[in-house]
Amino acid sequence: MSRFRALWQASISATKRALTWNLEDLLPPSERFIFKFNSKEELKRWHLYSDSEYGGLSSASLEVQEAGSGLNGIFSGSLSPDVIEGSRWKMNRSGFCGMRSKKFDGYIVLDAYDTIAMKLKGDGRCYISTIYTENWVNSPGQEEDNSWQAFIFVPKDDWFIAKIPLDRYLPTWRGNVIDATMEMNLCRIVGMSVSINAEAHAPGAKSGPGDFRLEIDWIKALRTT
Repeated sequence: MSRFRALWQASISATKRALTWNLEDLLPPSERFIFKFNSKEELKRWHLYSDSEYGGLSSASLEVQEAGSGLNGIFSGSLSPDVIEGSRWKMNRSGFCGMRSKKFDGYIVLDAYDTIAMKLKGDGRCYISTIYTENWVNSPGQEEDNSWQAFIFVPKDDWFIAKIPLDRYLPTWRGNVIDATMEMNLCRIVGMSVSINAEAHAPGAKSGPGDFRLEIDWIKALRTT
């Protein structure tokens, strides 16, 4: 009988443990790496773009370099306000470059997080962080992904961790903020980009044409609340 009672008590204890929900066990990790710029293979997940595709004269490159005990990415180049004479493209403004991730294999889901963090070392310029989500506006003739942007001022010469709350990202259309009530679909993220525009500036930030250089160690999502 005592053996039966012991088994019974053990069964009850196991059942209680199974029914005791631990909230921390149910939540995903408090941070999630999205990109680590620590190999040349990582760079294959990105492509560059600039106004040169439309007759502008800006240029950009993306490479990895030794950084202390590891590697990090370097997004650098030159911003020019000029346009090739006789270009068939009509641009309202030039002087921009960017690095955009290739589309994810499926979607990246960040609905459990509230902040994007980036470890950066810059040149005192202001950069633009963009998140692309699957197009759910379905405007006639609009097949581009929805884009959401936030500015990042990166101090010069020192490593800096920028933390951007996801609710600070604004809906944009080809670089311009749109006046629309929209909510980012955090379950349908298809890509990200980091870009720079010669006209973009923040108080105390360097702006205008000329060289730029941004070192990137990683990009991750955080849950801060």
